[in-house]
Amino acid sequence: MIRLDGVEKRYPDGTLAVESLDLLVHPGELIALVGPSGCGKSTTLRMVNRLIEPTAGRIEIDGRDVTHVDPVRLRREIGYVIQRVGLFPHLTVAANVATVPQLLGWDRKRTSARVEEMLELVGLPASQYADRYPHELSGGQQQRIGVARGLAADPPVLLMDEPFGAVDPIARDRLQGEFRRIQAELGKTVLFVTHDIDEAVRLADRIAVFSQGGRLEQIADPATVLGAPANDFVADFAGSDRGLRRLAVTPVEAQDLSHPATVLVDDDLATARAAVEGGAEPYAVVLDRAGDLRGWVSARQLGGGAPGDTAGTRARRFDETISVGDSLRKGLSEIVQHDAGWLPVLDGDRYVGVLTPDGVYSALRRTSPSREEPVPL
Repeated sequence: MIRLDGVEKRYPDGTLAVESLDLLVHPGELIALVGPSGCGKSTTLRMVNRLIEPTAGRIEIDGRDVTHVDPVRLRREIGYVIQRVGLFPHLTVAANVATVPQLLGWDRKRTSARVEEMLELVGLPASQYADRYPHELSGGQQQRIGVARGLAADPPVLLMDEPFGAVDPIARDRLQGEFRRIQAELGKTVLFVTHDIDEAVRLADRIAVFSQGGRLEQIADPATVLGAPANDFVADFAGSDRGLRRLAVTPVEAQDLSHPATVLVDDDLATARAAVEGGAEPYAVVLDRAGDLRGWVSARQLGGGAPGDTAGTRARRFDETISVGDSLRKGLSEIVQHDAGWLPVLDGDRYVGVLTPDGVYSALRRTSPSREEPVPL
C-alpha cells in the first residue's frame, strides 16, 4: 500500500510542483497519474522513491515512512521503469535484469533463476535473449527488459514513468497488453505515469487526473472519469469523445444482448423456416442440443432442399464471436470489421445472445455513472 498525506513539492524559487496531495493506492492496485505536461505527475512518482524530496507531507509504503529509510536502500526495494529504459549498454540482457538482485546480495543460483523467470514472464526466453546486448534488441524488446529488471527483485511496489511512450504504436499496444497480463498475474501495487488517457483507461484500476501546479482534480475508476468527470478540466482532458473511450472499459453483459430465433442443427428445413418467419429478424442462430453455437441461417438459405437437409447442413459459420465480459469496444470493432449488424456472444462454449450496435449504445447508457445527459458520442 502507498499512502501520500498532504504531500507537497515547492522549489526554492517558489514554484509549486505538487499541491497538498492526498492519495491512497491499495495493495495490488494500479493507479495511473495523468494530466498535461508539467502538472506534477512525474514529480509525485519520484517523491515516492525519493529521487525528489518532498517539502511537506508524509509518504508511506506499507505503513513505513519512506523519509526515515536510507534512500539507496529504499530504491532497491521499489521497482522503477522509465520511458527510455536506461539499460546498461555494456551489459548483457541477463546482467541488466540481475542488477538489483546482485546489489541486494542474492547468490548466483537464485539470481540466475530469477533472471530466467523474469525473461520468460515478459516473453523473451533466456535461451534466446539472455546473452544479447541492448543494441541488438528492438525498442519494444528493450522496454520489456526494463519491466523485467524493475520486477527482478520482486518489489511490492512498482513505479512506472511513461514506460511505453518511446515506442511505436504497434509495439506500444503489444506492451500494454503484455503488461496487463503481468499485472494480473503478479498483482503488484503500481503507480503509472502517462500523458495518454487511452493508456490509462486500458491499464488502470483508477485514474488520478492532475492539473497544473500538481492539483488533484479527480481520482476514480476509468468509467467514472469518462462518464462523470468531476469538472470541466477533467472533461476537457478526457476529451469530447470520452463516450467512445468508455467502450474499452465497459464489458459485454447478457442483459445488453438481443435474442433472435434459434434452431437446432438437426431441425428439418420446414421447422427452421417457420422459426425464422416467426421471429423478429430474417435469420436464426443454429445451435446443437448442448446449446453450443454452430452457425446461422437466413430464410433464403432454407429454400428448396434435398431429402435429409437440415438447418445444420445449410448453416453458415460465423467469422467471429466474442465472450461475455469482453469489452464493448472489441464487440463493436468486430461488427464494423465484418460489416455485420450483429455478433454472437458466448459464455464459454454456450451461446447466450447477439450484440448489435443498438445493444452497444444501450450498454453505454445503462452503465453511465451520470444519466442526466446523453452519453457524448
